[in-house]
Amino acid sequence: MDRDVLELAWLTLTRETLPRAARLRGRDWPVHLDHCFQRILLDHATRGVWYDTITKRPAYRHASDAVLREGVVLARAILAGDADLLSLNRQSLIWRGKASGPAGKGRASG
Repeated sequence: MDRDVLELAWLTLTRETLPRAARLRGRDWPVHLDHCFQRILLDHATRGVWYDTITKRPAYRHASDAVLREGVVLARAILAGDADLLSLNRQSLIWRGKASGPAGKGRASG
């Protein structure tokens, strides 16, 4: 996939498609804001806190093609119901030392 196409897919999914899907699903999803989706996707694509790997911002522009591609694939899996956003968010918060709630539910605002 061409880098420009990859970045456009990333921006469309994280800024428009996922937040719109979250509004439609209401309380079923733990996050609703674009930067929260970006955090979750980048954390999982880098296998930890993304800014430990990607040191320049904006992160999507400085991420490797492989990391950005993995984020796009994961975003699509979330939309298709093939990836559990609650679990993904919880793990992202654990990596950041911010898991909270009963049994580390990790419900973050967003």
